Amino acid sequence: MGNDLYQKMLDKRLQYTCGYWKDAKTLDAAQEAKLEMVCRKLRLEPGMEIVELGCGFGGFAKYAAQKHGVRVTGFTVSKKQAKFGEKLCRDLPVEIRLDDYRKASGLYDRVVSIGLMEHVGYKNYRTYMKLTHQLLKDDGIAFVHTIGSNTSRRICEPWTTTYIFPNSMLPSIAQLGKAMEGFFVMEDWHNFGEDYDKTLMAWYKNFLQAWPELKNKYDERFFRMWEYYLLSCAGGFRSRSMQLWQIVMTKPGRTRPDLIKPY
Repeated sequence: MGNDLYQKMLDKRLQYTCGYWKDAKTLDAAQEAKLEMVCRKLRLEPGMEIVELGCGFGGFAKYAAQKHGVRVTGFTVSKKQAKFGEKLCRDLPVEIRLDDYRKASGLYDRVVSIGLMEHVGYKNYRTYMKLTHQLLKDDGIAFVHTIGSNTSRRICEPWTTTYIFPNSMLPSIAQLGKAMEGFFVMEDWHNFGEDYDKTLMAWYKNFLQAWPELKNKYDERFFRMWEYYLLSCAGGFRSRSMQLWQIVMTKPGRTRPDLIKPY
């Protein structure tokens, strides 16, 4: 699939993850609020070095560099996302690397992933936490934004893995807790899964509005598949069978950082 679908469906910053709707009335506002909340939870300061594991189209990297004066190194395995992100972040202290997140090296003030953990897989949760621990300075902050499951599983819903997200898997609290044991102190665990229902319905509205143009490239079978995907996921969050978590972690021994509660 091309970037055209996402440019029509998503917000102006191409955030393919949950927005934060507490004080927002539009998709653009909800996604900007999400990005700012992430930056505040990370306690970003000008000059900090950030690594983003799974950087998507580069929206967070651009926002953090522009608004908070940090340097960002982002990893993606999508050639189309990497090319788009490089153009989007041109003239900013942002480097987009077309590579597996597990190839990241160096030391950073902050380690962040927004929507990557759903694609890591249960065999790699411990690998992810170990790598994050290695990348993070002793006084740094690590951050995870992920969809979560109420129960521990080793497979995802078959239709979704077949047609939408191959090899995807939703982590549980138990699985993530076991993976971070010994590496991190869990400072904050924020759940706002109901906001993903609103985000998905906004994407669906945009998709319907854009379909007269998109149907020149995508067929009716794709339309039915994509509609089912967006609406079934919205139903999953509405019924609270899926959650949306933001997790703040630090290394043992670090002074507890100031948090931004209430959200």
